[in-house]
Order: sequence, then structure tokens, then C-alpha cells
Amino acid sequence: MDELTAEVVVAGAGPTGLMLANELALAGVDVLVLERMHERTGLSKALNLQPRTAEILDLRGLLGRAEDRSFATVADGHFSVIPVSYTGWDTRHPYQLGIPQAEVEAALEERLAEQGVRVRRGHELTGFSQDAEGVTITAGGIRVRAAYLVGCDGGRSAVRKALNLRFEGIEGRGHGVSADVLFESPPPGAPTKWRSMANMVTSKSPGKFVGIIPLAEPNLYRVTFGDRLNRPRNLRAEVTDDEVREAVHERFGPEAKLAKIRWASRFSDDSRLAARYRVGRVFLAGDAAHIHFPAGGQGLNLGIQDAMNLGWKLAAELHNQAPPTLLDTYEAERREVAKQVLDNIAAQNALVPLNENQRALRALFRTLTELPEVEHHLSGMISGLSIRYETKETHPAAGARLPDFPTPEGHASDVFHKGKFVLLTTTPTPPPHPHPEVVVAKVPKLPWPDLTRILVRPDGYVANTTGATTGWLTT
Repeated sequence: MDELTAEVVVAGAGPTGLMLANELALAGVDVLVLERMHERTGLSKALNLQPRTAEILDLRGLLGRAEDRSFATVADGHFSVIPVSYTGWDTRHPYQLGIPQAEVEAALEERLAEQGVRVRRGHELTGFSQDAEGVTITAGGIRVRAAYLVGCDGGRSAVRKALNLRFEGIEGRGHGVSADVLFESPPPGAPTKWRSMANMVTSKSPGKFVGIIPLAEPNLYRVTFGDRLNRPRNLRAEVTDDEVREAVHERFGPEAKLAKIRWASRFSDDSRLAARYRVGRVFLAGDAAHIHFPAGGQGLNLGIQDAMNLGWKLAAELHNQAPPTLLDTYEAERREVAKQVLDNIAAQNALVPLNENQRALRALFRTLTELPEVEHHLSGMISGLSIRYETKETHPAAGARLPDFPTPEGHASDVFHKGKFVLLTTTPTPPPHPHPEVVVAKVPKLPWPDLTRILVRPDGYVANTTGATTGWLTT
């Protein structure tokens, strides 16, 4: 058995694992990525990047790669399939970017290879043990000694199971199916471009739904359908062609002709959250830490943002720049965000009408979403733009995301490409700055007019509004 060492082992090469590995490599951390599959599936799976995820990729100069691989710009999001606009938010990206998960993974793995890190495929994690000094991992004929292990290995996470962590939540009643379907010609009345969430999903009977999204290739569509009241005995059962054909005919009639079903997968409407995100030197991120019904298109985005939060904190710890409590803030911050997402999905599920009373409630709610304040609140949840982390300060900027405002050299996001803390100041700061991990950028003004200096974390959230770098990790 080969013996290897690394500072951090990432189990799983999906979007979460690849984003985390990129963050660690950028910070100079020796990272090893293990993936059980021998090659990427190439399957589209998730289809979107939310506005906050676009901002996060922009902080690292990665957004252009995603945009080059995208097939749509979607002007709105949705809450329980009710469109909500992002235009009320101060963001350069008030839209969803339509991009298959496989292309997100390709872009992230490409950047990772440029940083000298390659994914070790065909190495399924089979066990690990930890002690006060590190973690010993076995996977696919190798043994690795690392300081930390992060399980980014999906909803059936082997890492989470080995930790014996409770996966708390709600067992749903129904199920759904996602399929990539090639039609002989566009279905009658179906859109040929994905520009809005309006009218993408229909329901002709209580609990049942059929949605359709046009993909990049002519006549290729993502068809999503399901039944919120009934689920098959075996959720892992193969999706049959007849199931897909029946759903398509329910939506478009028998005149819709299928040429090929390229891929189909069944999913549940369970919602679950890991009881803990950290056990000693082992962490969970992405679907390993939380699963939910894909309402609002939040799952992949939640995982990428987990990675962005954890990456700089692990790097600070490994570089001896962190106080003892820093790594614990990962669970405190990101588990709360995941809980909020699961709550908003539960609310969306409650708006699925199963009787006349619920139909009336949904109609009233749809009217309420036309109020700017309501739409702003809902779009903030779905997009991730309203996320704010708790700090000791009461100023509105503290713990909030930094809007990507214009600067004389471009935009504020440009100075975050190295993954360091950034001191933004409207007044001259004598060089050299006393803290080597802080980039100093002078700007004409800040998004908060009453402030002259702010310290911003590597993940784009305001650490403090004084610009103080002494104790910056605990402010």
C-alpha cells in the first residue's frame, strides 16, 4: 500500500470538493483530492449558479470560465415556482447563470490542475482514524496521513457515516425525477431558450408536477417531474423510459416525440442536516452536510459557499495564523445558513397546493410576492445575497457581503483573486502594512458612506468596520 502525506485530504471531486481544493491550493496548502469514480460522469445534474455564487467565483477570477461554459442567463429565480426578481439587490450579477454541473466541475478542475493539484480518481475512501495530531485515511490502495480530512462526498457520505453523525430532518412523502431528453422537435409550446422561471413548471393534479428547461443543444431539454404525495418503494430504482414519456405527454400531449433519453435520475424530497459539521480534525461540506428537495436551485450553490467559508479558515490554521476558535466558526456560520435554506424549502413545499384551501393560500402568496419588499426578501434567500454572519459589531456592514463596487482599477472583486484578507480604505495607509496576509486597497469611497476603512474576509464578508487587523480573525 502506497504511503502519502498531505495537509488536507478532500474526499469527493464534485463542485464542493473542487472549490475547496482550489481555495486550499491558492493559499499554499498541500491538498490531496480523492474521488471514488474513475472519471467524471459528464452528466448535467444541477443546472445553475445563483447570484452570490457568481460573485464568489468572481472573487477568484473564476467566473469567466463558468460563463464560457454556460448556456443561459436567467433573469429571475423562483420561490415555490413563483418567479422572483434579483434586480433590487446591489450586485453585478442579478441573474442565474445556466450551466450544467459537469461544466462547473470541469472549470474548477481545470483551475486546480493549473495550481499543480490533480484529482486522484478511482480512490474510494474506505476508512479513517484520527488522533490529536492528524488523520490517517485509506482509499483505493493508498494510505494518507493528513492534518485534516474534509468529507465532500455527497448525500450518502462515507465520511459522515463513519463519524456516526445523526442526519437530522424530515423524511419526505414523495419523489422526483430529472432527465435530459432529446426531442425530435421542440415540444408544442415549449420555450427554446431559458430566460425566465415563469411557466417552467406546471401541475395538473394535486402533488404532481412537470417542469422543462431548454439546454444548450437544439431539441435537448431537462425534464423534471414527480409526485409529492407518493414515492416508489425503491428510490434507487432505475427510471424507465415509460415514466419519462408519460410525464412529457402529460405536459405536452402525445404529439411530443422523444428521440432519446440520455440520462435520468430519481431523487427524494427528504430534508436532512448533519448534527455537526466538525468532529475533531474531520469536517463535512456540501451534500455530505445537508440534503434537500431542489426547490429554488440552491443545492450546488450552498456547497460551493461552504467550501469558500472553510478554505481560508483551514489555511489560516495550518499557517499558524488562526486563534483556537476559528475553525469552529465554520460550523457556526454554515450550518445556520443550511438550516435557513432547509426552512425556506419547507416553506416552498408548504405552498404546493393539495386542496382548495392551499390553492387559495398559494394564490394569496403569489399576490404578496408582487410587493417589492416581499420579492426582495425572497430573492435574497434564494440567491444567497442576504447571507450575513454574526459579529460583535452592530454596524449594518459588519458580517455582510461586500458589494462588488467599481474602483479606479476595475471592481472591488479584483483585489480578492489571491484569497487574502483585504483592507479597503479611503485614506492613505503607510506601507508596508503590518500584517502580511492583508492586501491594502485604496478606494475613493465605500458602499457604506459613513465608513472610511473596512477589513474584508477572503470570502468577501466584512470582518470589521474599523479596518483593525490586530485580532482580525476574532472580530
